[in-house]
Amino acid sequence: MNFDEVIRKRKSIRKFSEKPVDKEAILQLLESARLAPSAVNFQPWKFYVCTSEEAKKAIRESYSREWFAGAQVYIVACGDHSRSWKRPADGKDHCDIDIAIAVEHIVLKATDLGLGTCWVCNFDPLKVKEALHLSEEFEPIVLLPLGYPADNYEADPRHSKRKPLEEIAEWV
Repeated sequence: MNFDEVIRKRKSIRKFSEKPVDKEAILQLLESARLAPSAVNFQPWKFYVCTSEEAKKAIRESYSREWFAGAQVYIVACGDHSRSWKRPADGKDHCDIDIAIAVEHIVLKATDLGLGTCWVCNFDPLKVKEALHLSEEFEPIVLLPLGYPADNYEADPRHSKRKPLEEIAEWV
């Protein structure tokens, strides 16, 4: 796929097939995150790949939605605020921004590989932190359920609606 096709094809997938995701595909996703830009190149992130049944069960307990339980893999994107760049003018911490960029690299690469995922931020971070035995400095920021989209899956059209360009951009 060319890049424009990847962008247009990306959807939030909320129904997965039972087809397993191979390690090589996951490594490609992680490599795409590794190459993502970050403020001052501090790379304040760590990605936990949950493939064992024990880890997946623990992650599912942090966000108990039926569709979420169907994922074959979960990637937990964590940020380290002690290692992130802070803007000198106002102290703005760029950790969440850096994580968002890296996560979107994963999402776009997943689309390119025929995989599906969906940003999940509405989860219990304390449950994830405990389940993964995260050290104090790492904050779970995004959960990415991962798998091949189910054959009969159709994205909710409400989630595909986008504002017109004239509404989101202004030339000055």
